[in-house]
Amino acid sequence: MDCVEVCPVDCFYEGENMLVIHPDECISCGVCVYECPVSAILLASDPKAAGWDDFNLKYAEMWPNITQQGTPPANAKEMQGVPDKLRTSFSEKPGAGS
Repeated sequence: MDCVEVCPVDCFYEGENMLVIHPDECISCGVCVYECPVSAILLASDPKAAGWDDFNLKYAEMWPNITQQGTPPANAKEMQGVPDKLRTSFSEKPGAGS
């Protein structure tokens, strides 16, 4: 959650096991991209980022805002690099927020 601490506009929203960025609030400064310890955040110009705006908007509208670094899920390290984890492990439940 290092990325949350550096965001100048507080556009992160917390789910049970994932953060999303509100695409309408993000100013595309890129600071969070370089702070993300698992390289999960992509610059908007990255072709791999296509399609994520709708997903992020949906959950940013449902989940609480997070403005301070929280505690990552207990299994965060084990989930690094796991293929297709969005399909197999994603939870729609909201997180605690801050």
